[in-house]
Amino acid sequence: MSVRRVMPVIQSEAVAESRGFYGLLGFEEVMDLGWITTFASQATPAAQISVMTADKTAPVTPDLSVEVDDVDAVHAAVRESGAEIVHPLSDEEWGVRRFFVRDPNGRVINVLSHR
Repeated sequence: MSVRRVMPVIQSEAVAESRGFYGLLGFEEVMDLGWITTFASQATPAAQISVMTADKTAPVTPDLSVEVDDVDAVHAAVRESGAEIVHPLSDEEWGVRRFFVRDPNGRVINVLSHR
């Protein structure tokens, strides 16, 4: 299993303000689904920040996303460890397979792979 990207998720209604602010830091909008907007560095596209009003299908908003190459293998390892799965392994309409897990610090991690 390898990690492809780690992205903080900021829960906020201030999407327009965030667009302007993160633009000042060199980020550009690369995705807007209405409930989540992602900004990426032009020079380093894997450097990303998302602003989310509320997750569309999960009961909580994650604190960060970790994209992995094999979400099913990570899900199996996390289940075996006994860590709390907050949102079940799901195929989402926007092209990802994901689940949420709570880390030892109480933070919710969205673990995903693109399909």
